[in-house]
Amino acid sequence: MKFTIQHTDAGSSARSGLLETAHGQIQTPIFMPVGTAATVKGVHQHELKEDIQAQIILGNTYHLYLRPGVDVLQKGGGLHKFNGWDKPMLTDSGGYQVYSLSGRRKIKEEGVTFQSHIDGSRHFFTPENVMDIQRQIGADIIMAFDECTPYPCDKKYAKASMEMTHRWLKRCCDRFDSTEGLYGYEQTLFPIVQGSTYKDLRKQSAETIASFERKGNAIGGLSVGEPAEMMYETTELVCGILPKDKPRYLMGVGTPINLLECIALGVDMFDCVLPTRNARHGLLYTARGSMNIKNKKWADDFSPIDEDGPCATSRFYNKAYLRHLIHSKEILGAQIASLHNLSFFLWLVGEARKHIAAGDFASWKTQMVKQLAVRL
Repeated sequence: MKFTIQHTDAGSSARSGLLETAHGQIQTPIFMPVGTAATVKGVHQHELKEDIQAQIILGNTYHLYLRPGVDVLQKGGGLHKFNGWDKPMLTDSGGYQVYSLSGRRKIKEEGVTFQSHIDGSRHFFTPENVMDIQRQIGADIIMAFDECTPYPCDKKYAKASMEMTHRWLKRCCDRFDSTEGLYGYEQTLFPIVQGSTYKDLRKQSAETIASFERKGNAIGGLSVGEPAEMMYETTELVCGILPKDKPRYLMGVGTPINLLECIALGVDMFDCVLPTRNARHGLLYTARGSMNIKNKKWADDFSPIDEDGPCATSRFYNKAYLRHLIHSKEILGAQIASLHNLSFFLWLVGEARKHIAAGDFASWKTQMVKQLAVRL
């Protein structure tokens, strides 16, 4: 993997660059659609490539491990061949499930015991076997095993968790460096900064993560309920410590406004389930603001969903029809809305790249954030 910074913004810490992997190039800053179980919900791979113009998508180690199982994925030649996506892919480590499945797991130094949300069976994840599982899945970028702490979080717990995450990172690196990819191409390991919202812990964690000198770094443990300003403060602090010449990935973030604010702080990569999850519930994002398509005001509005937007599907279908589909719980409604939201997110980061290159990102961002805050 190779990362090259191409442009920087004079009015902020924003930068645009090129991330090169075995499965192709990624222009940054980039938003990565989430494909938890080997699919971005409701979206075909050809739509991801041609309509949405996604450059990289995500898979989830925990979910793929349970279904279809890593043996199936390895027999199929890895996740790229299994799901037909021939561009770059990233897998998380299952560390987020340490947070989200708190009622179904037990943490100890050796690793984490999970109780499957599918059938209640028990499974044990360690830093070592998480590396092995991600080797079997075969993503271009894989994540270290960590604990994502909740918010709010007691400082004593946050410190102990962070220190364990650092010890786990050493074990991840040792296992990763002593093994080879299974499918004939390079994989890259990203460590994850933790430390909850405590500045001294975040500083310590960022410095520790940077000392491992991997090819990219991630910021975890945010977008878990903390106020947006706290997220931005923490992100700014960490970006000021992590190496400037390596990609920075802010995990699980976020809304269109979150993306722009964090691009301004120096983040290069984002992922979030919001575009598709909110789409299925009728919340649509546009450059003029967001709309709840389920509201009665759209019941007899036969204008295009987004006549000036980047998504051809949104220019073809009208608001009243999409509202009908969403209210009727028709699958097509979720598909149209998902295509729309993902197209908008990819358009937004593409516009950010253009304005960084033009040197006016900071002023454009200020105006765009005002527009995005409008409820249509």
